[in-house]
Order: sequence, then structure tokens, then C-alpha cells
Amino acid sequence: MNMKRRVFLKGALASGSVALALGAGILTPRAVLAAWPQSAFEAKSVADALGALYGAGDAAASGDIEIKAPDIAENGAVVPVSVTAKMSGVESISIFAEGNNTPLTSSWKLGAGAEPYVSTRIKMAKTSNVIAVVQANGKTFQAGKEVKVTIGGCGG
Repeated sequence: MNMKRRVFLKGALASGSVALALGAGILTPRAVLAAWPQSAFEAKSVADALGALYGAGDAAASGDIEIKAPDIAENGAVVPVSVTAKMSGVESISIFAEGNNTPLTSSWKLGAGAEPYVSTRIKMAKTSNVIAVVQANGKTFQAGKEVKVTIGGCGG
């Protein structure tokens, strides 16, 4: 019983502190949220999205990027993808589904010393290449893997 009271009091104190900071204008929702590269996510081609994200419409091929994704995705609405970069100085990792109307599915900026690994689930409209783009030491690299979508992609 005593432990439940402590948990409740800690939660109430934390909630009250956040509410006070929000009310005073010290903490604003925009300051908490990560930057969102809107033009990259709205781009209609991989080259345009790369240009909006990294300033260049292409990236060098690299064997140091490993993409794990199913060869055949039974449901295009939920395709598991993980990317591992086997290089140093990784600054960001982005994932593209080439066949989607807006190909950029996700993008992460990594802090110094972070493990260059991301895992997510993406939507795919149809069978196409999944492209992982890694920015490391100011250079941009990519690798791709074809994923066949059998039903239910994000296009219908």
C-alpha cells in the first residue's frame, strides 16, 4: 500500500511540474518535438527526397550497409525493416520505399557514439526496392533490397 502511494505522488509531482512548465511557457511542444523535414517526406521521387534531406539527389553504393527485410511481404501495410551500418561516423539513417507515392518512409539523426542500427515497420504500395541511405562523415551511401508485396499495400 505504501509503495502505491509513493508511485502516485511521484507521478503527480512529475505531471504537475510539466504542466507548470507548459503554463509558464518554459516548455513548448515545438521545443520538445524533433525537426521534421516536411519537403523530404512530401517528395514524389527518391532523388527529390535525397536532395531535400542531404542536399544531393544521389548516394554512392556501399557494401557496409545491411538491410534486413522479407523477400516477400504478405502484407504491404506492415513490412519489417532493419538497417545496420558497418561504418564509423554515422550521422543519419533513412529508409525509402521506391514504389510509394512518397518514397521516404523514415529518417533518423543519430547522436555521436550511437549504434548505427534502426528497426521499424514501413508501408509499401507495391513490389519495389527498399533503399537504406546512410550519411557518415559528411558523405552519403546507399544499399537496396527488393521486397515483393503480395496484398494490401498502402495504395489499396
